[in-house]
Amino acid sequence: MSFQFYTSRRLVELTGRKARTLPQLIEHLRQVSGSCVFYHTHQRYLTHHFREPDFYNDFAEWCARSLQEPAVAEKLAAVDLLDFTSLKDLRAALVASVESAPELRSAQPRVCPPGDEFHFCKVRSFIIPTGMKANNLEEFAGHLAHCTNSSILFHLFEARLRLEKRTNDFSLWLRDHGEPKLAEEVDRLDPYVMSLDDLRNEIRGLCRRRLAEQS
Repeated sequence: MSFQFYTSRRLVELTGRKARTLPQLIEHLRQVSGSCVFYHTHQRYLTHHFREPDFYNDFAEWCARSLQEPAVAEKLAAVDLLDFTSLKDLRAALVASVESAPELRSAQPRVCPPGDEFHFCKVRSFIIPTGMKANNLEEFAGHLAHCTNSSILFHLFEARLRLEKRTNDFSLWLRDHGEPKLAEEVDRLDPYVMSLDDLRNEIRGLCRRRLAEQS
């Protein structure tokens, strides 16, 4: 079976929920949809280009910048997204990371300045075929050079949460096409520590090395 590259278009919507204090942030976080959790933990991986943000996690960024709660921000940022294949479990880990923080139980929690409230957003994704199909490893490596960052995000980041497995669409296809070692090499990559461009180039490089071995 050929590998079909998909991309996604995202429509971001306000949920109407907003937080001015840490207790409000955690209370809303317990109740919002999975798409909201995904948006606020993943959207910066797609939007950043030349400068790495201090925090990729929107919750951590808001706690550091608007609440001036650096200790809480570090706790939220320390949640390793690679450990999770379920948005439900990711949400629980984010909440648990600050449940014991004294700032959460303060009788007078710190309030953000007016206009700096945390606005919870959710995202609606529309999955679109790119028209690129690969029937073998050489075609797969060739198409990787041209697929968009949105496509990389869909097949690598979203796939783990969609499949609820510690793998991705690329590795599944490679494994099914007799490349278990290459699939494992792709699985071992940590997509959260490199840019999407670097991630694409790294996977393409692995494929090219495998093709060179076969020639």
